[in-house]
Amino acid sequence: MCTTNTPPGRHWDGTPRAARRLRTLRVATDSPSRLLRTAQPALCRDCGNHIDWYTHSNQHPIALHPQELPATAVPTSHRWHTSSGMAHAADDGTSWCRIPHPTLCPAHQPTEPLTPQLARLRQRLALRTRRLLDSGAFTPHPTGPPPPAEAVMCRPARPVVQILYGRYLAAHPVDAIQCVAQTRRRNRCPHPVLGSESPAGIWTLMPATASRKQLPLLGADMAVYDLTHLPYAEQLRWRAQRCPAHAAAPAAADLALADWEVFDPLFHHQHIHTRLPAPAPGRRRKRP
Repeated sequence: MCTTNTPPGRHWDGTPRAARRLRTLRVATDSPSRLLRTAQPALCRDCGNHIDWYTHSNQHPIALHPQELPATAVPTSHRWHTSSGMAHAADDGTSWCRIPHPTLCPAHQPTEPLTPQLARLRQRLALRTRRLLDSGAFTPHPTGPPPPAEAVMCRPARPVVQILYGRYLAAHPVDAIQCVAQTRRRNRCPHPVLGSESPAGIWTLMPATASRKQLPLLGADMAVYDLTHLPYAEQLRWRAQRCPAHAAAPAAADLALADWEVFDPLFHHQHIHTRLPAPAPGRRRKRP
């Protein structure tokens, strides 16, 4: 018979109870990416299938298929591998590889013929998208014409921001850009990048083509949220998409990728506005 007076820290049979130590997620100091890998699974907004976000070696986000595939089934130009939280567009010499999700996405036509294995995988993803659509569990991202200019003039939904003399397209309005750092409770920081005490940018009209190599577009000027007058460290904070508090804590990892896209006036022409937005209530718009 077993005793009813089991000492603390032991099982009913008297064997010691091993306490599991909680391990916190940390980013290695030598890692080129500050992103926590376990926080990056998502759903494709075009087809609803699972994807994994990685940081490309050129610091741009890339959506990869969540499963590894045999390298023999993937063309050489579509083979990717991951290392230290970064995605590299090359074959690492192993028998397995990763593949970008746009190559398999059923919402887009493939740019080149697929191998039989990839064609069957793309068909399975298309069937899953159809089931999600039929059950109402997935709604494709709208691809219709942009709203009238009058509807977005007071608060551009995707403003063009100039940081370190480079132009980026934001995913949210300027005052709604959220910090990507991790809090002590392992959640994403809810604070905006535009702090109440931090210096703000300036809405100004700039030429639509910042590079001399690009052809001029119709409409000479466009509204740009200019940050180039801010200190260098402040512009780095904006490009890293961190709030003022987490900018002073570089050891904190990132729970999301920065939402910046390199602005191209040809591909992002629908986000070009030729008039300055109206000043927000309580904040006056500065002029250069």
